[in-house]
Amino acid sequence: MRHVIALDVGGTGIKAALVGADGTLLHRARRSTGREDGPEAVVAGILDFATELRAHGVGSYGEPAGAAGIAVPGIVDERDGTAVYSANLGWRDVPLRSLLADRLGMPVALGHDVRTGGLAEGRIGAGRGTDRFLFLALGTGIAGAIGIGGRVESGAHGFAGEIGHIVVRPGGTDCPCGQRGCLERYASAAAVGAAWAAACGDRDADAADCARAVASGDPNAVRVWQEAVDALADGLLTAVTLLDPRTLIIGGGLAEAGEVLFRPLREAVRRRITFQKAPALVPAALGDSAGCLGAGLLARDLLTITPTTPEVST
Repeated sequence: MRHVIALDVGGTGIKAALVGADGTLLHRARRSTGREDGPEAVVAGILDFATELRAHGVGSYGEPAGAAGIAVPGIVDERDGTAVYSANLGWRDVPLRSLLADRLGMPVALGHDVRTGGLAEGRIGAGRGTDRFLFLALGTGIAGAIGIGGRVESGAHGFAGEIGHIVVRPGGTDCPCGQRGCLERYASAAAVGAAWAAACGDRDADAADCARAVASGDPNAVRVWQEAVDALADGLLTAVTLLDPRTLIIGGGLAEAGEVLFRPLREAVRRRITFQKAPALVPAALGDSAGCLGAGLLARDLLTITPTTPEVST
């Protein structure tokens, strides 16, 4: 049976799957990254895991996978096939695509984790059937994926979609990127959690606690939440003005609040719209499977591209 290997590497764990030619998930597996043993051990673990998946495909379906796709965090050069930098995993300039291709004996696609997850949401998730979308993941930080015609734009240097570093509060809170007032310092799950912990006096409180307090009508929680929503709406207005997406897809930890987030966010974006065409604003549909499913899509694309097409295009 024709199938591909999909790997989604996170800071602490690796999710993997064998995906059929029709997109069916044939097999799933997980394991730790082993980052406590250093970056070389992480790479070795990925290669070993992929080799096991190849063997599973041969044993279960009578043939090896036709291609593999892998999504990784940090700075990624998809065209060169290099995992340029990851603070969480400790690696620099790892030629991951060629290492995997040599080990597996098949073509390999390398993608950025958020852009790869966005690809899955755009093609087979919440944005299915949409020609242009913007996917945002509201987690520890905020990152995005710009979808155009079933592909995700990586930019000239691999930084497209970094909406978390749009300045929405000039002269505001310092950001590790070197700017002040970046969106993710106000509207990420981490930022909301920190603001609510300070407001309620519980240093262990997080964004989910704030959302629950908002739902119960706590005025301090409503204030903290609205400040985040307003910052997010300001950032989204900039994105809508520049990109004119048909659909905005919001995922990540903060989106788990559901309508507690989406109701005021839709209203805040609507108030800011002037000449722009308001996009549909919808929650992500694939959850933490998006990265793995997207890696499978990257691999399946390799089986259909022509020889003159670049090996990887996300």
